[in-house]
Amino acid sequence: MKNYPLWKATLVILVISLGIIFTLPTLLYKENSNNWFFDNKINLGLDLQGGSYLLLEVQTEVLMQEELNNISDSIQFIARGLQTNIINIISEEDEIQLRFSNNDKLEEIREKFKNNYRNVNVTINNNTMKIAINEIFKKNIKESAIKQSLEIVRKRIDESGTKEPLIQRSGKKRILLQLPGIKDPERIKELLGTTAKLTFHMVDDEDTISLKANRAPFGKIIVADFYNPEIKYLVEKKSRVGGENLVDAKASFDPQEGHAVSFRFDTTGAQKFGKATSENVGKRFAVILDGVVITAPVINTAITGGSGIITGNFSSQEAADLSVLLRAGALPAPLSIIEERSVGPGLGADSIASGKIAAIIGMICVCIFMILIYGVFGLLANLSLIANLFIIVSLLGTIGATLTLPGIAGIVLTIGMAVDANVLVFERIKEEANKKTSALEAVKNGFDKALSTILDANITTLIAALLLFVFGSGPIKGFSITLSLGVLASMFTAIMFTNFLIYLWFNFSKKKEINL
Repeated sequence: MKNYPLWKATLVILVISLGIIFTLPTLLYKENSNNWFFDNKINLGLDLQGGSYLLLEVQTEVLMQEELNNISDSIQFIARGLQTNIINIISEEDEIQLRFSNNDKLEEIREKFKNNYRNVNVTINNNTMKIAINEIFKKNIKESAIKQSLEIVRKRIDESGTKEPLIQRSGKKRILLQLPGIKDPERIKELLGTTAKLTFHMVDDEDTISLKANRAPFGKIIVADFYNPEIKYLVEKKSRVGGENLVDAKASFDPQEGHAVSFRFDTTGAQKFGKATSENVGKRFAVILDGVVITAPVINTAITGGSGIITGNFSSQEAADLSVLLRAGALPAPLSIIEERSVGPGLGADSIASGKIAAIIGMICVCIFMILIYGVFGLLANLSLIANLFIIVSLLGTIGATLTLPGIAGIVLTIGMAVDANVLVFERIKEEANKKTSALEAVKNGFDKALSTILDANITTLIAALLLFVFGSGPIKGFSITLSLGVLASMFTAIMFTNFLIYLWFNFSKKKEINL
């Protein structure tokens, strides 16, 4: 094409062609197509597709109680070594009080304890020791629990096969979960309601007196059977190996026991598991999940391969769910559902219809305005506007973005912004044409002089969109993504594609002057 660089023409044709091609998955998508190309579509958010909304709260107070229990065990262990009796233990929200038979060795106990615990405040009053967790340590424990819970929730949801979930932190200790297309979230709630803390403990079958009295001696705990709570086990309080050492878990089938879960440890876990089974052949090894024994088989031989199988009268779904939980890891603290609501697909359909109507009416009004004001140039700007929409949709589909109602608003907004850039260019071209320069020279000068204004306006908008993305959440982020892509697309179409169309029109029409 005369007076138009070949590389620019090639770039424009390539970008527009790719925009049209990668818009097709969104326009022609079919469920279960099993085609990678058609998977590059725009995903609809909860407000458009319908689905479930859950607001979860991490029960961080449970962590405080566990920490206090660990402190109590540590003090008791030190006191036993110094032959000092503890008469009474009182545990409160973030502190624990221990009353001793005498105060002869309290200072020594405190010194030994402080060697292991540096994030607590220890005070002694007569024969009473009070240990309080300091604020910095409490904050660190809670913050770590929230971050870990967020990651594990994400893993569990991904493992369950849920598509396009929105998982993000909300406030100090809450997690927001949006599940587009999920009308009945019961299975999701079950997956998230299970802590899935898996530990392996040796069973003490010899101390029947403590078990019958339902009073565990120091270093032991009494745990109920999952299937029959009347059955109790006296087990070591300290686990021999835990779920944190698991690297894989999957549903399997045992010919004798039925549905089961097979697991595999990492190197450290395999060594611990092998050592425990080697030293305790003939004894029972309890598998404890969330505080109950699901199975307690006898160790017939040492298991040194780092893998094993958990049986327990599971159904197929229970075995599959347990494997999902074990792969994702244990939650540091239980989650409670504090808010749950469902969004019907009808409401989403109404939103989509309203968004389409708004976009269509907006485009029609803009197109009519441009043609009335700028004639043929306005028609070319309208073609550029359509190309702009193709590019936006293709980009959103390619990155797998989730489109929400604010996202639709962002697309409608970019329609006006794209036209604004063309108006700037056309007004500059009109000024150049009035100087009696040639048509192509007026077009070139018009684009060159409008370029800085277009870039300034769009870059400032991009900065605002970036701030919305960084500091916003949920729909606000969706709006910022759509707006950013729309700004980039409108800059390309206004600066490159409209320019290309004008040169193309002059090339074929043989016009020598500009009528604006």
